[in-house]
Amino acid sequence: MSHQENTDVPEFARRFVNLADERLGAEAIFATDDFFADKQRMLQTADAVFYPDRYDDHGKWMDGWESRRKRVEGHDYCVVRLATSGRIYGVDIDTSHFTGNFPPAASLESCYCPSGDPTDDTKWHEIVAPLGLGASAHHYADVTSEAIYTHVRLHIYPDGGVARLRVYGRPNRDWTEMAAKGEQVDLATMINGGVVVGWSDAHYGNPNAILAPGRGVNMGDGWETRRRREPGNEWLIVELGHPGEIEKIIVDTCHFKGNYPDRVSIQGAYVDGEKDKSLRARSMFWSTILPESKMQADHIHEFDASALSVNGPVTHLRVNSIPDGGISRLRILGKPTK
Repeated sequence: MSHQENTDVPEFARRFVNLADERLGAEAIFATDDFFADKQRMLQTADAVFYPDRYDDHGKWMDGWESRRKRVEGHDYCVVRLATSGRIYGVDIDTSHFTGNFPPAASLESCYCPSGDPTDDTKWHEIVAPLGLGASAHHYADVTSEAIYTHVRLHIYPDGGVARLRVYGRPNRDWTEMAAKGEQVDLATMINGGVVVGWSDAHYGNPNAILAPGRGVNMGDGWETRRRREPGNEWLIVELGHPGEIEKIIVDTCHFKGNYPDRVSIQGAYVDGEKDKSLRARSMFWSTILPESKMQADHIHEFDASALSVNGPVTHLRVNSIPDGGISRLRILGKPTK
């Protein structure tokens, strides 16, 4: 297990889904104390914010989970039901804006309770040993356990505030059963393990937002590039949750009215072996699945099988935003391969 307290984002945070994301359905189901700031705030999708002059009946309003000052023995903890069961590859314990009230240390345990929430008899497994925390910083830790978990328990020693808890992993999906049913599923959505693994530019926002559920809540909830001032176009690469045959593609430019792409095209490939270092170069030569197609402002664009060129299953897609602009959501509907 490694630990770092700098602004460098580790590979697991770029490659995997935040299983503790409120937007996906994660819920903080218990905390020993959340007097100053509600435990559920710790699972919000957006980065924590700070309002210098904002107070409520309990004191200073903070964006995260914060317990009162402990005057007895022991420490505080919070139990989180993950959005879905999955293998955990790493975590981020983020103390952003907590400067004089962060916990000096924290640790993380996990359990597997597929039929409900943990009880007093539940066996917990430590996946992040106690580590020191600093003021207003991200604290990343690798997780080496290969087990599947449904819940995590964050311990803070002895009390204080955590702005965000992010638990990066791969959702546990029974793709064999899904393939046997032959039903159409979204192969790219976060909850099924889809993730954006590379992009040319992401000046405004997180590219992975295009794989989030629902429609974008505003223009910041999507992938938007800066204005391109040189030849070429912007792009991103999506690793599907499972290989599949694509039957329908949906490109949603919700809220993008003066800054949507003029055109979008999508290429795809079945990638074996190394999936990171060479993807950028190789993706330029992948087969075209969706030829260049005109976009409209604030619009859901649907492309069925008649508009697509699909030859067998794919694992990765390259989405070309021509020449630049913003895309709110991407849906890749198809059947997972057996």
